[in-house]
Amino acid sequence: MIEEKATILVVDDEAMNIQIINNALSKDYHILAAISGEEALRVARRTKPDLILLDIVLPDISGHEVCKALKNDIETKHIPIIFVTSQNRTEDELKGLELGAVDYFRKPFVVPLLQVRVRNQIDLVVKTRALEKMAWVDGLTGISNRRHFDKKYEDACKYAQRNKRSICLLLIDIDYFKQYNDHYGHAKGDLVLREVAHELEAGAARPLDLVARYGGEEFIILLTDSNETEGVLVAEKVREQIEMLAIPHEKSLIHQVVTVSIGVTTSPADGVKFDHDMLLNTADECLYEAKASGRNTIVSTDFRPTVTKE
Repeated sequence: MIEEKATILVVDDEAMNIQIINNALSKDYHILAAISGEEALRVARRTKPDLILLDIVLPDISGHEVCKALKNDIETKHIPIIFVTSQNRTEDELKGLELGAVDYFRKPFVVPLLQVRVRNQIDLVVKTRALEKMAWVDGLTGISNRRHFDKKYEDACKYAQRNKRSICLLLIDIDYFKQYNDHYGHAKGDLVLREVAHELEAGAARPLDLVARYGGEEFIILLTDSNETEGVLVAEKVREQIEMLAIPHEKSLIHQVVTVSIGVTTSPADGVKFDHDMLLNTADECLYEAKASGRNTIVSTDFRPTVTKE
């Protein structure tokens, strides 16, 4: 299996500097280039590079502003940034590091030194991703675990409030799963959990969608930048997909195959601060109603936080 090359975005308004870096690194990495701060933001958000080499002095906005914008964006905050600049003041280096850069070196740079520092950073990125995957993956189903969901959920809530966008939660429960385990055995129950997880991931496949095992036979889907209508559409899609698997369930009181019930709720899109736990509670209440109303169904409601005067 051939490993895919890591991608590095070089941001510099001097073509010569970009060429030097490209010559030094293109054998081992895929190199992208931007000659302005605004172009750098567009390219970074579109391609999600593994590393950014960023000049401070740019023709439109400064490298410091680019770094700040990237670190404030949920989609790019994780990308490591190395400042490469001709400025030699200690305060410039300190400012860059305080903004979240991982390293800083000055022009004119020594190519072997550049290669080593980039390689070290890419190695760190690869190792970090491997460790995160191990820590954030549910061992049985292979999808995200509760810990990973909690982290992504917190980030998504902040993003939604800051940008006046909404997020949608889908809380999913396998109908009469205890009865399934009791009748067919836990080994087959584990297979059902894996198949359900697979169908949920297939139904929520956008880059920012997150499917996680929430606990036991419960799963949760986080749809960033989605409204209630979109959430219900995804919920109905995955409900149908799971029913169409036609996994026999003789002990179900509603069907002869495995089915799921889903509660859907959506945060406000007006930037009003909302209680993150209450949003989860609302999804849980919707799931409870779906189960109480017959199961194999969806119940949805907008989440309306109570606004109190301070």
